[in-house]
Amino acid sequence: MNSLELDEKLILRMGQGDHGAFGDLYQQTSSAVYGFALSILRNRHDAENIMHDAYIKVWNSAISYKPMGKPMAWIMTIVRNLCYNRLKSGQICEDITQYEHISSEDHADNVADHMILEKALGVLDFEDRQIVVLHALTGMKHREIAELLDIPIGTVLSKYNRSLSKMREELEGKGADR
Repeated sequence: MNSLELDEKLILRMGQGDHGAFGDLYQQTSSAVYGFALSILRNRHDAENIMHDAYIKVWNSAISYKPMGKPMAWIMTIVRNLCYNRLKSGQICEDITQYEHISSEDHADNVADHMILEKALGVLDFEDRQIVVLHALTGMKHREIAELLDIPIGTVLSKYNRSLSKMREELEGKGADR
């Protein structure tokens, strides 16, 4: 998925108690929400907990949602704030990676893909990782990321491009020479 086009009407329908709209929103955004939380917390368990808390907050806040043309940015702001609160509270798990027993070939492929992605993202600092994940998983535009993270658009663009180069070098085995 290159771009996540989220219809604001889903959130407005949720505000009216439409559980089907919530299901649709979850289906369309859960990978991006989880990925963004994971990029901040670097722990699967904590990211899952934040994802759960974020959807509860989205559901409860949907009634007061004001359409601004940026529903994904609104959701990611909620996720970011919950993650930061979790980090500030010190209530995070110690294990950075947690892989469960591999029970099928498909699961093995998913775990391998996850490990490769984690290795590539691991060379990035906190802010760079957020920029890459927000753009790659949510399809957010660079200017939206700049607004969400409160940094200049030029900084987002340069950090994104440098991050891709760092990740490419890491995956090609050149990153160890630094």
